[in-house]
Amino acid sequence: MFYNLLTPLAAEWTVFNVFRYLSFRSMAALITALVISILVGPRFIAWLRRLKCGQYIHEDVAAHASKAGTPTMGGLIMIFSLSVSLLLWADLTSIYVWQTFFVCAGFGLVGLWDDLSKLHRHKNRGISAKAKFSGQILVALVAMWFLMDNPAYSSKLFIPFFKDWTFDLGWLYLPFGVFVMVASSNAVNLTDGLDGLAIGPSIVAALVMSIFIYITGNVRFADYLLVPYMPGVGEVTVFCAAFIGAGLGFLWFNAYPAQIFMGDVGSLSIGGVLGYLALLAKQELVFGVVGGLFVAETLSVILQVGYFRWTGGKRIFRMAPLHHHFELKGVPESKIIIRFWITSILLGLLALSVLKLR
Repeated sequence: MFYNLLTPLAAEWTVFNVFRYLSFRSMAALITALVISILVGPRFIAWLRRLKCGQYIHEDVAAHASKAGTPTMGGLIMIFSLSVSLLLWADLTSIYVWQTFFVCAGFGLVGLWDDLSKLHRHKNRGISAKAKFSGQILVALVAMWFLMDNPAYSSKLFIPFFKDWTFDLGWLYLPFGVFVMVASSNAVNLTDGLDGLAIGPSIVAALVMSIFIYITGNVRFADYLLVPYMPGVGEVTVFCAAFIGAGLGFLWFNAYPAQIFMGDVGSLSIGGVLGYLALLAKQELVFGVVGGLFVAETLSVILQVGYFRWTGGKRIFRMAPLHHHFELKGVPESKIIIRFWITSILLGLLALSVLKLR
């Protein structure tokens, strides 16, 4: 809003030129979302407690018994602060900003549906897996249709560490893009099992994707770093910054011991939009690196279930996802969280090295 209202005044008052700069508006968006989250958080948590929107704790994880009743659906704090920050600092004429927000809100609505269903059903049973996947796929399909309808967008898949290796997937890129978003959404959902475990790596991933998005939208940087250029996509950097600020604000209350959990409204929206940012920046395979922690958590579940069925009851891990395996081995929750955060930072740095190692 400030960009659209104040930049036209720069011709007479040069002070308003500052609103033209992505760097300024991105930092302002981050700070705004962070402050709003911290200010709104306590009242929102108290409101959820009055509504008795508490988290059900599975009996299998005895160490989490004390967390029963902790308010959930904290992802709404993130979405609210992100929305206000975007309205203030983003260029509201940018189609890429609105498409990215659509993905975030769309996946968030599917998660909210699931969270609300759990409040009225026995033992944390939300909507069916079929309904959840159908909602996610529908949102991803609409997002991919808009994205591929853009003549500036390419269906090519760029291979990390090789400057000339690309594969044009053609029409297959549409289901591939849907898979990236849905898989990312569910991977973050699986990772969200300890206080602050999912939001930390999500912030790291958003930071890395914001760098790629900024470069993709800057013709000089894109040409120098051999990144596919997309005019106008750089404005999504403001979204990424607001996302990071909202995530940090949520972490203020979600850090161990958590005062609130993000719920599916948070985890599904976070994962879905991170996958979309990777598609927008044409860094789909690099996203597999920066989101390596989410990949490991998901693979641990797939391997555990597959091996259990194949062997008739044997297990690879003490419990899946992976973070519960370490818990049952006696590693303190806070130590697991910090170590996973460190791992995600290292993976983020590895992903950024792609910019020069090609």
